Amino acid sequence: MKEFMHKRLDGKNFTDDEIKSLIKKYNIKFIKLQFVDINGQVKNMTIPSEHIDKALNNEIMLDGSSIKGFRSIETSDMFFHPDRNTFQILPWRDRDGINSARLICDIYNADNTPFEGCPRCNLKRVMKEAEDMGYSMNIGPEAEFFLFEKDKDGRVTTSTQDRAGYYDVGPEDLGEDIRSDIVLTLQEMGFDIEASHHEVADGQHEIDFRYADVLTAADNVATFKIAVRAIAAKHGLHATFMPKPIYGINGSGMHCNVSLFKGNKNAFYDAKAEYELSDTARYAIGGMLKHVKSITAILNPTVNSYKRLVPGYEAPVYLAWSLANRSALLRVPAKRGKSTRVELRSPDPACNPYLAFAAILETCLDGVRNKIDPPAPVESNIYKLTTKERKKQRIDSLPGSLAEALENLDKSLVGRAALGEHAFNEFMSSKRKEWDSFRTYVSQWEIDKYLERY
Repeated sequence: MKEFMHKRLDGKNFTDDEIKSLIKKYNIKFIKLQFVDINGQVKNMTIPSEHIDKALNNEIMLDGSSIKGFRSIETSDMFFHPDRNTFQILPWRDRDGINSARLICDIYNADNTPFEGCPRCNLKRVMKEAEDMGYSMNIGPEAEFFLFEKDKDGRVTTSTQDRAGYYDVGPEDLGEDIRSDIVLTLQEMGFDIEASHHEVADGQHEIDFRYADVLTAADNVATFKIAVRAIAAKHGLHATFMPKPIYGINGSGMHCNVSLFKGNKNAFYDAKAEYELSDTARYAIGGMLKHVKSITAILNPTVNSYKRLVPGYEAPVYLAWSLANRSALLRVPAKRGKSTRVELRSPDPACNPYLAFAAILETCLDGVRNKIDPPAPVESNIYKLTTKERKKQRIDSLPGSLAEALENLDKSLVGRAALGEHAFNEFMSSKRKEWDSFRTYVSQWEIDKYLERY
């Protein structure tokens, strides 16, 4: 399937005739029109491949009132607008030579305008904002995940199949074969895989793929999560991107390596500047540090996210930047030149990648626009500093709960700008309900702690 890989690398769109030719060549019987809802859950409508012309002509409709954060029932007619460059065979759907393919879609209103609540359309809007300032963003996400066993009835457990640790090898790392299958599947789909390895916790894994423009990167994250789950299921396991599935061990993050470009030039690099970081890089760092508390609800969108963001498990909770220090929220890896980038370490893989990347981009743009200088880098181990020492160095912390994060987002002009009014209101409404449900739920911890005592 080299056609797919070459198309992705040369940046050109498939033509309608090329898509129809590939459908015939690879015996593709079903086309999945994919999109994501406000929470980043991948949805799709499947059509027989005979109706590909209708899809490519934007004639396939969906009921927007049935999708979280989309339309009310009285304005529910919406349309799929496929991105031709995302046409891709789904290798795990091959059944006796009968294939399925997917097209990632933007969602449009009935009047042929982009739907302001479509996360992908929203990211494109923020990308246009960057373009008007002369910038584009590249981003390289690193999504971690756990592999869990299922019981005899097929229910998911939190039991892992290995007791391996960071960079371990087989036989301790029993996930090696599954990771290999995932890597081969992603490569078949055109992903440029840079590395894969066992993570710190039992059953925890990471597969890193090459950075891309911010829209392609968001598409890649959505595809990656589907592929990982599908391959894990073939091995009888369940893959989860839940940030903190097990108490007392490391959670899963999605570090994001960010850089702004001007044309083909990395705007973060300046060979003559301190640390070889340009003014643009410094201002972007300043913008991210200033606004990250305001967008944390977007980057870490679940109640469970804040069980990961606690001291002691290598999770970045302190608002500082560094050149090498992994205890800081922002880190500048050693590579320079075209590889100059800033690693934002707080996002987790439960986030909606389209909304999260829009929010990160918006903070960088605000930093550049307003020339926000960051404080001096912190190279000491922040985890070992006392509260008094952190206060003296003016090192703030991320929100400690979804409720606190939502309060910060609600007051943020940058957060509103990143999501747009419709998505902002729907996101806030959804997450407030989620917090209220958690807040009023009586947990097993409370039963164990209080039932006999009081």
